[in-house]
Amino acid sequence: MKRVHIVLFILIACVGNAQETLPHGSSPDPIIFKHFPSRMHVFIWRNWNLVSSERLGATIGCSAEEIEKVALSMGLEKDLQWDAISTQQLYITIIRRNWHLLPYEQLMSILEMDEAELNFALKEDDFLYYKLGSLKPNASRLEYHLPTPTEEQSAIKIKKIVQENFPKTNQLGEPRYGFLKELEHVIPYHPERNNDGLRFIYSYFGAFGDPLLNAETNPYPEGLLSQLANQGVNGIWLHVVLHQLSPENPDFPEFGIGSEKRLSELAKIVERAGKYGIKVYLYMNEPRAMPLSFFDERKDLQGVTSGDLATMCTSTDEVKEWIKSSLKHVFTEVNDLGGVFTITASENLTNCASHGLQSQCIRCSELGYSSVIANINKTIADGVHAGNPGAKVIAWDWGWNGHGDGREIIKKLDKDLWFMSVSEWAKPINRGNIASSVGEYSISAIGPGPRAKMHWKEAQEKEMRTVAKVQFNNTWEISSVPWIPVLDLIAEHASNLAKSEVDGYMLSWSLGGYPSPNLEIANQFSKNPNALVENVLNNIAGVRYGNENIAKARFAWKQFSDAFREFPYHINVLYYAPQQYGPANLLFAEPSGYNSTMVCFPYDNLDAWRGPYPRDVFYDQFKKMTEKWSLGIEAFEDLLMTVPTSKRALAQADYGIAKACMLHFASVANQIKFIELRDQNVELINEQDRLAMLEILKSEIELAKALYKVTANDSRIGFEASNQYFYLPQDLMEKVINCRYLEEEISQ
Repeated sequence: MKRVHIVLFILIACVGNAQETLPHGSSPDPIIFKHFPSRMHVFIWRNWNLVSSERLGATIGCSAEEIEKVALSMGLEKDLQWDAISTQQLYITIIRRNWHLLPYEQLMSILEMDEAELNFALKEDDFLYYKLGSLKPNASRLEYHLPTPTEEQSAIKIKKIVQENFPKTNQLGEPRYGFLKELEHVIPYHPERNNDGLRFIYSYFGAFGDPLLNAETNPYPEGLLSQLANQGVNGIWLHVVLHQLSPENPDFPEFGIGSEKRLSELAKIVERAGKYGIKVYLYMNEPRAMPLSFFDERKDLQGVTSGDLATMCTSTDEVKEWIKSSLKHVFTEVNDLGGVFTITASENLTNCASHGLQSQCIRCSELGYSSVIANINKTIADGVHAGNPGAKVIAWDWGWNGHGDGREIIKKLDKDLWFMSVSEWAKPINRGNIASSVGEYSISAIGPGPRAKMHWKEAQEKEMRTVAKVQFNNTWEISSVPWIPVLDLIAEHASNLAKSEVDGYMLSWSLGGYPSPNLEIANQFSKNPNALVENVLNNIAGVRYGNENIAKARFAWKQFSDAFREFPYHINVLYYAPQQYGPANLLFAEPSGYNSTMVCFPYDNLDAWRGPYPRDVFYDQFKKMTEKWSLGIEAFEDLLMTVPTSKRALAQADYGIAKACMLHFASVANQIKFIELRDQNVELINEQDRLAMLEILKSEIELAKALYKVTANDSRIGFEASNQYFYLPQDLMEKVINCRYLEEEISQ
């Protein structure tokens, strides 16, 4: 595994001297995974073929041969699971699977990071430490030991389970990250495919932290760009931090370190994308709050304070000038940039009103909330347009007034800005007779909702261009597949947006950047707002599977779409329930005691998973989804019998994606029922419930085996950019071991 240092320019800029200590939070006892003979066995299993045997041995104090002996005793085999990839593409996966096993010191050893590098990753990579639960389990140092006779016998049992259920564990059809080869394949560019409106998207696999510093982890190879262009995409976006791109400045000597290298890499991406009619947009979440020490000699620039951070007050001339001059520099040096989009009220503390604290600032309190938000958008626009008058500045209403009415802000925006709103926000829904409304990240609820309509109307009356932020490939409803085959829902949404006369789409946040037929739908409605849903879907089905299979494809897509309308949408469900992991999520005989974390660790916290849905309703919704989805699977299996040879590989891959979705939903239903039965039999399980739990375990074993077959042949399954791999094939093997162990426990 190649070594990639994460260079700590932000950390140096923010801290300046002393190295920060790694965060620990409440530091509870770690989970003990009883289905393995020892913690050492878990460690070797979960890192096998991810980290070299030499590195694993060096971490726990033994030889590579001793590591391999333990691995082979459990039925593991050496394979070609990974192509040559970098630590940057693996570190989140490795951190997550070792979070309960290793203390920080040993975690840094297998990651080949030092303390500052790991600190940077936890704090700066899309809220990674928060996703991990804002706590580090208090794992003691792990040392190698010679397996005891009892442990050897347990390992033999595990090996038998592996051999019985996974007879070809060393013959994966595709190595993990194998999709990179496909995304390097350049296809012919047809300019007419992507020259109407605005449709911009994020990389399917791009790192979120500092993508311009590590050229070898290029988030936009030419193959991906050409394939996205063929799907009608004409814009891509990158996460950046302005003081990493700004020029060196005597007033802010901490800023600008490494900016030349970053701008050079940015220019390369812009040039590469330009070959395919694609413009590059920068995510502006600025100015970033700084540590209080930053203001020791700059008290006149300090705005509001939150914890150990304070804002660079955007109502001061010095801060406004720095923002404008920095953006002018960026857009002058890289003149072909497409523009920026702003978030001015995000989770990150930026301007003094970003968290509604403007009354604490002597300057911003006089201006008021709407003026502070409007002014920072104007400042950003002034800087961008000073460097490139034709670049787009897209003001996003995310977070304005707590996701409420933002029309007062829109009134104060300059008309040459574009305006963007999440399409489905505030749309009322009723699932399982539970009424609620949508926030964001929904495909199952079709927009636009009332908030977007209200805001677009206000902007359009000012003659501003408008953009719909959508997730047309996947969402946190299920993000571990590259795209969700619910094309009827996507087409209905796109048709609705065409009638709303929006001028473009932001097609994804950090998830959802894979070339897909879902993106083609957006393209077709951009070109022809009056297109009929039936015609668009029939055309895509014919191109993808042959005209003779249009009816079969359409029937399957409709079943998938109807099933997905049953998804028990709520932001808690999206963030905390186990639909990202499906059968890979472990079961526990007793409550783990851990709370679910945001799209990272579902654990067994059912009451956090379900949001406003009662347990029985929550179960019923996933059960209904699974049953309806299975009808589409049957239709797709019929399609596979008649698809032309030239389209068979694509159809088989699409079938795998659809089947993976069903397996995930079926497993979530199983997990809900298992936990409910477990929790109501805390002291003694009655015979009826015992039999029910054993049936669930049998079902989970079959689901894990089925998903193993799918994901072994498709490296996209289980992957999402900001989380890397939620699970690997060997995690599905572990789930079977987990279930076999629980069968014995429950049968006693």
